[in-house]
Amino acid sequence: MSEPAVEVKNLTKVFSLGLKKDYVVAVDNLSFEVKAGEVYGLIGPNGSGKSTTMKVVLGLMAASKGSAKVFGLDSGDIRARNEIGFLPENPYFYKHLSGAETLRFYGKLCGMKGAALKDRIGELLKLVDLEGAANRRLGGYSKGMLQRIGLAQSLIQNPRLVILDEPTAGVDPVGSRQIRDLIMRLRDEGYTVFLCSHLLEQVQEVCDRVGIIFKGRMRREGTLDELIEIENQTSMTIENATPELIAEINELIRSRAGARVVEEGHSRTSLEHLFIQIAERSREEKS
Repeated sequence: MSEPAVEVKNLTKVFSLGLKKDYVVAVDNLSFEVKAGEVYGLIGPNGSGKSTTMKVVLGLMAASKGSAKVFGLDSGDIRARNEIGFLPENPYFYKHLSGAETLRFYGKLCGMKGAALKDRIGELLKLVDLEGAANRRLGGYSKGMLQRIGLAQSLIQNPRLVILDEPTAGVDPVGSRQIRDLIMRLRDEGYTVFLCSHLLEQVQEVCDRVGIIFKGRMRREGTLDELIEIENQTSMTIENATPELIAEINELIRSRAGARVVEEGHSRTSLEHLFIQIAERSREEKS
């Protein structure tokens, strides 16, 4: 069994509130794993603990209790950070630099230089479809183009894990589609992608597994099929069925010639509907 890309165990993060002895629990005994080579989506509303969890995994914040590991290394270990590429929700770029100059800048920060850096810049501009805008200043880039150059900079040192915070926020539908296609391409090329978002429909399109976090706790986790099936309902697709056969489906389907079950399984809900149900249930538990 391969080592998980991210392993969070019993993670708790508590923040004190000023000089008073009040405190807030941002993350409460949270545990989950991101398997190597998959796209994992952590979803939740604002204030649910997503960003705090991400900061602990990135090594930017220490846990109050529990642990976070990246490929077996403590997230605070500098060796773990070398394995991570990160695209924040609102990345800051020097608008006077071109796309190629931006990637060169970040490459040099990572210790890259010479022909290796030049070749990597060319590879990434091609990957994010910005070859034609390589020499254009970032001040003239659209929001979607900025997100794509941001995704390119997160890959500059060829990390094994890419962490994306709301990668399609504020991007138009065409740009959003391009970014989702890039995420799926990264998975196909062997990268592990850890994605945080509240855009549930987009998460549903690209993620292999999803964790739903609410008020610092993991409420549900699993593959999309597991999460969106309705356990107490079954649907059937029948070929060449007459109205009479449908009326007596359980008794007649085996005896009627020409009728067969094409598909059978649990009915599906949407990830958005499931998320709203969990949020409402959590509020009821609290009250």
